[in-house]
Amino acid sequence: MRYQEWVKNVFVFAAPLFARKLTEPGILASTLLAFAAFCCISSAVYIVNDAADIERDRLHPKKKFRALASGRVSLTYAYTVLCILVMLGLGLAWTAGGLRVVAVLALYGASNVLYSYVLKYLVILDVGFIAVGFILRIMAGALAADAPPSYWLILCTLNVSLFLGFAKRRAEVVTLGDEAGHHRAVLADYSVGFLDQMISIVTTSTLICYILYTVDERTIEHFGTRWLVATVPFVMYGIFRYLFLSYHRQEGGSPTRVVLTDPLFLGNNALWALSCVVLIYWGRDMEGWISQ
Repeated sequence: MRYQEWVKNVFVFAAPLFARKLTEPGILASTLLAFAAFCCISSAVYIVNDAADIERDRLHPKKKFRALASGRVSLTYAYTVLCILVMLGLGLAWTAGGLRVVAVLALYGASNVLYSYVLKYLVILDVGFIAVGFILRIMAGALAADAPPSYWLILCTLNVSLFLGFAKRRAEVVTLGDEAGHHRAVLADYSVGFLDQMISIVTTSTLICYILYTVDERTIEHFGTRWLVATVPFVMYGIFRYLFLSYHRQEGGSPTRVVLTDPLFLGNNALWALSCVVLIYWGRDMEGWISQ
């Protein structure tokens, strides 16, 4: 079920957070239900993916220890859990926001099945699909909270997810070497040089998108403060730290592990989140204090 991967589902909170609605009890409850629904569906997706990759995973130095690949769990048991997770996830989605949130969860699940059997074999599109998953998380939270996401939020999410995806592919190519294509067929079409170029492009576009978002007149008017730009250094450090861990410590193969275990990266993200919350919800008052 990969419960450690549930950290990715925090993107569900992005739209209500930046819409300044997350402090409303009803909105918070609906968003939490949408988060729980995504946890169920994403775990179901991992079961489908592991079942599809069971033979390849048995050849991988780390993935061979997964429950299905190692034989600790039978396919029958796994599919039973899968059905329970799908029903629970869709039920939570309905409670969170009705048919619209259910539709987003269903689209996420269906697209992941398509990925497991088709898209993961298509170079570049396999990474692009990762971005689709994060955007669907944002849409689920937006619909649950009735808080339409800005195009800046969509663009920043797109670029960050592409950055993580290409960094993950690079780590796999470097770690597995000549055997990479045997473990994941699409890796045979990637090279370190090509992936370095892709990472360079999306790193630049991520920073540009976020900086432009913080200084956009509509952003300043919406939050009532010019100081969201002060969060840019946290974003820059987070990206640079992740690149350091990926290139020099070969930890880019698991974004979740980096997010949850590296103290500096974790602390930086916490400071970024805290500063965003303060500026989004109290930035207008701070402007008044500063002007006095």
